[in-house]
Amino acid sequence: MDALTSKQKKYLKSKAHQLKALIQIGKEGVSERSIQSIDTALTHHEIVKIKFIAFKEDKHQYLEAILAGSKSQFVSMIGHVLTLYRENEEIEKREYKLPV
Repeated sequence: MDALTSKQKKYLKSKAHQLKALIQIGKEGVSERSIQSIDTALTHHEIVKIKFIAFKEDKHQYLEAILAGSKSQFVSMIGHVLTLYRENEEIEKREYKLPV
């Protein structure tokens, strides 16, 4: 999938606004298990919010590892909450129709 355009990011931010963070990054940091949890959540929800409880000052360093490990795309980072998106592979199960 191509990089998200600003129009698509704006659309996804509006859809993610009311969502709660499904994943929390705590004292364990970004581990293989946390990336697996993110991957599973993206498979079921397409848009996932991740809250940094610990390692708040290192969140930008962990971003690349999270994106690569979960094969997702960056939508936004507001405060200590990261929003990611990954389109569902099955067309009929896609919840969001991205603007062109």
